[in-house]
Amino acid sequence: MALNPFFLQGSSGEQNLVQELINEQLKIYGIEVTYIPRKFVRKQTILEEVQSSKFDDNFLLEAYINNYEGYSGAGDIMTKFGVSVRDELSLVISRERFEDFIAPFLEEEDDNLIEIFDRPREGDLIYFPLGKRLFEVKFVEHEKPFYQLGKNYVFELQCELFEYEDEVLDTTIDAIDSVIDDKGYIIDLRLFDGGSTGVAAATIGTGYISEITLENDGYGFTSTPLVGITTAPAGGTNATAVAITTTRNNITSVKEILITNAGSGYTVAPTITITGGGGAGAAATCGIKTDTTGVISIFVSDAGSGYSTAPTVTIDPPVGAGVTATARAALNSLVLNPAGVLSQIYVLNPGSGYTTTPSVVVGAASTTGIGTFWFNEVITGSRSGTTARVKRWDTDTNILRIGITTGGFLPGELITGAKSNAQYIVAVSSANTSTDKYRQNDEIELQADNIIDFTESNPFGTY
Repeated sequence: MALNPFFLQGSSGEQNLVQELINEQLKIYGIEVTYIPRKFVRKQTILEEVQSSKFDDNFLLEAYINNYEGYSGAGDIMTKFGVSVRDELSLVISRERFEDFIAPFLEEEDDNLIEIFDRPREGDLIYFPLGKRLFEVKFVEHEKPFYQLGKNYVFELQCELFEYEDEVLDTTIDAIDSVIDDKGYIIDLRLFDGGSTGVAAATIGTGYISEITLENDGYGFTSTPLVGITTAPAGGTNATAVAITTTRNNITSVKEILITNAGSGYTVAPTITITGGGGAGAAATCGIKTDTTGVISIFVSDAGSGYSTAPTVTIDPPVGAGVTATARAALNSLVLNPAGVLSQIYVLNPGSGYTTTPSVVVGAASTTGIGTFWFNEVITGSRSGTTARVKRWDTDTNILRIGITTGGFLPGELITGAKSNAQYIVAVSSANTSTDKYRQNDEIELQADNIIDFTESNPFGTY
């Protein structure tokens, strides 16, 4: 039998009255929290697992705290990974306020970023200003109280303390964004704001190698092979050279051979051998000049600093007739302090006709070191292509703290901020520091080793 139509289970007017009373009570007895919706940046295509997400919106919302004696949950407990903080918080928010104030904005977002917009979602964040902490929504209760006058009026949010896992938090509110300033996988970069120009000097001689011709590039090299050149006659200078390898179609071969010292005193062309490196088949020959003087080597007296790319090297032409020598500089990519220094200057062409030692001019170091990095902006390395998010920038020490990196930054490379356009050169990439929930594991283990000697056959007994 149908219900009596003359007795309503709740008219729209009564329901609106209850909703308005609840809204008013929340404004009087509640606190102002910040609701931060989670946006899915990338999902795993098979299991639909969220691989990365971001939080870049914020909505002020009044909420009532159900916890009247402090945080609920397990609290601070000791685990095998260290101390784990498992505080929980229960909040009540107005359904009408969420649907009218927040849902319309979420509805306009891309469906791939926001899947559910008409209610709070598990995974969204709540900034709790009293404790200055971020909580993650773990469960949304939407039927409590249970259909008073035929309608529900609030959402009850069961929240846990947020455990950061390299999500992007960029709400533009410093008090919130700084909560995870030093959380996650953190790297400190010491940057150059300028550099010094390298200095080099040339040496000239006769009976030198004028060129090296690569007859066969070989194959199968797993490391750089050695280049051997037969010794010069008595009183001469032995020539030296290095091989440069390249990989094409998964086969590594010799790309070119560069002269580090063209030698002097040779009367016949020396023999060149290419050995080692795990490969075979590489061969080269050379030509010499005995009737003229050329630049046989270039010595780096000051390696300079702050180079992001190899500088140009200019050698003065000979006085009168002759051929101007040319050279190429290389940077030391392994050196950490300072970064971007000269490691070697190769003689590409010794030239001819020199009667006096020419001057060598090394290109100026980078003049970058401009601008101020912005919090949470993306920086990109010029050579490695690595990207990261800015956590903190200290203009006094030139230390840039970054997180959410996609690889490793190379010493000497130029990094650029996507928003600020700040540009600096990497000097030192510090040891990585992980500040996740497992960071105390090593500390606990070290302290335990001082109590129990695990080198004994029975560390818990006397035998």
